[in-house]
Amino acid sequence: MPFAETYATEDPVLQTARALAHELGLPCVSPGAGSVLSVLAAAGSAKAVVEIGTGTGVSGIWLLRGMRPDGVLTTIDVEHEHQRIARRIFVEAGYAPSRTRIISGRALDVLPRLADGAYDLIFVDADTTEFAACTEAALRLLRPGGVLIVNGAHANGRISDPSARDVDTLTVRETVKAIRESEEWIPAVIPSGAGLLTAVKR
Repeated sequence: MPFAETYATEDPVLQTARALAHELGLPCVSPGAGSVLSVLAAAGSAKAVVEIGTGTGVSGIWLLRGMRPDGVLTTIDVEHEHQRIARRIFVEAGYAPSRTRIISGRALDVLPRLADGAYDLIFVDADTTEFAACTEAALRLLRPGGVLIVNGAHANGRISDPSARDVDTLTVRETVKAIRESEEWIPAVIPSGAGLLTAVKR
């Protein structure tokens, strides 16, 4: 295991959330990627954060730990049961219910209802089919200097394999390329976990 992954330690609450995700067959951010989420939230003094893909609360806890004490995490997921678990995990981690806004529904239905330029950080941990729409929405939702983070930039290790032509890999490639070529973003790929495509809105 890479040193970056072992360097990031997880307490019993995070370990529980991770174990529950494993039981449900849900992928979640690695400890190394989680620590990057915390650092980026802290670096931007993030107060308003959107997470697309609640899961069992693993990435949500990492984000909350980097956010300001008065910050609110808006987290979106289609699965009510996953969010029920995450709600419990957030409380066990010591966060008051007022620190999270848990919205059930498809991200593409929920995002249009969120306010323009009101967010400091957006974390996309959704199906690759929604990457383009989520990154487009992020450009509207983030304030200047706000941070977009998209999980899965390595496309399960296939991103740099020219023979990999499956839909998921092609979609990730297109997203990474579009962000890099846009004059509206300052991008980088952070090689933690499944790969974090990270970009700051100009």
